[in-house]
Amino acid sequence: MYSSIWTVLAILALSASLIFNPADQPLLSSVGFSLIAYLVTYNLIPALGPAFIKVGFSGRDLSKKDRPEIPETMGAVCAIVYLFCMFLFIPFVFYQYLAKTIGGGVVVGYDSLSEGLVKGRILSAFPHEKLAEYLSAILCLQSMFILGVADDLFDIRWRNKFFLPAIAAIPLLIVYYVDFGITAVMVPVVLRPYFGDIVDLGALYYMYMAAVAIFCPNSINIYAGVNGLEVGQSVMIGVCILLNDFIYLVQPNHPAEESHLFSVYLLLPFLAVSIALLRHNWCPAKCFVGDTYCYFAGMVFAVVGILGHFSKTLLLFFVPQIFNFLYSVPQLFKIVDCPRHRLPKFNPETGLLEPSRTYFDKKKPGKLGQIMIYVLEKLHLLKVWRDEKGVVISISNMTLINLVLVYVGPLREDHLAAVLLGIQFASGLAAIALRHSVAAMIFGRDNI
Repeated sequence: MYSSIWTVLAILALSASLIFNPADQPLLSSVGFSLIAYLVTYNLIPALGPAFIKVGFSGRDLSKKDRPEIPETMGAVCAIVYLFCMFLFIPFVFYQYLAKTIGGGVVVGYDSLSEGLVKGRILSAFPHEKLAEYLSAILCLQSMFILGVADDLFDIRWRNKFFLPAIAAIPLLIVYYVDFGITAVMVPVVLRPYFGDIVDLGALYYMYMAAVAIFCPNSINIYAGVNGLEVGQSVMIGVCILLNDFIYLVQPNHPAEESHLFSVYLLLPFLAVSIALLRHNWCPAKCFVGDTYCYFAGMVFAVVGILGHFSKTLLLFFVPQIFNFLYSVPQLFKIVDCPRHRLPKFNPETGLLEPSRTYFDKKKPGKLGQIMIYVLEKLHLLKVWRDEKGVVISISNMTLINLVLVYVGPLREDHLAAVLLGIQFASGLAAIALRHSVAAMIFGRDNI
């Protein structure tokens, strides 16, 4: 065991008391399952590490002097524990409805097939639409888990895997269409004289939600390369979404209470397994998370946003990821040469990370690329190196990670991760403040 036996027993005892709480509160049961998920994940990761290396799931940590080989794809462990946790949670989240259903007694009816009297339970009280949402969420997350493992196994090319999350989200969108189906959005006050109070986007809204399902997993996947960053940013986003959920839950009898409770039920065990993984992935990392975790984490957020009916608010918590994606566009779309790896450069003499560079000694950027480099340099968003004639010979790679190093200078890897996670959390808190202040001014009211 990688935790003391007394610690394990204490956590298990606390978890059991929360899961089987006398008030039959699903929220307390969710906390109990989350504690168990944390304990299992934290102990499984080091236990399974050698087995993962044995079958080829391993990688070299390029930001260390000795470049140690450590297990990779450990996000698969998190995903499996999370999914089992959500399976076991089903009876507890719907217990109050099952109790009402059973308490309603039995009804005697005539079965035409058996041509006899049969007994059955009255099921009218059971929220089948909520169960459909829950199961569609699990199905969607299972699909992303399979995609992530396949990518770690076969290193699938970007153009082949970019749109796959939208396919995985189809069950989610179908359930949204059947049980909710709202595709209208509020119009800002200044535009209402021209468009009215709301505009129904119809099929465009489903395209938007599919785009959210594509963006969330991929944005976490490309904003990576520092020990602890993939998991850390996911934890920060998850905490900020929880804070936003509780703003609604503290309002007595709020109409959005069920939606945000659903969000909390999905996020608590996710945060538990992610924090356990972060403890092993923090610098110096003892394991890598792999693409599996990035896809799985991103899809958790997409599911929460879509089924929690706050997919537009969700994007406010992804501002660093949105900036990183837009900033990376010139290299991602080959307008400017893009090396295979854009990780920060490790300086073995100082032990610090420095901005990595793209060199133009072989392939010069085209006219559009030159314009983009010029504009970004003028905006102080790029470091450019020139020869004695003033010709650009290299630039810092276009990622938020490298940009932070351009501004603050070389940093230790753990210090860089802390800065990036600080930016993520501060951005999330600002998003909550803007959502519940500026939004009220733009749309005339805050819907809490």
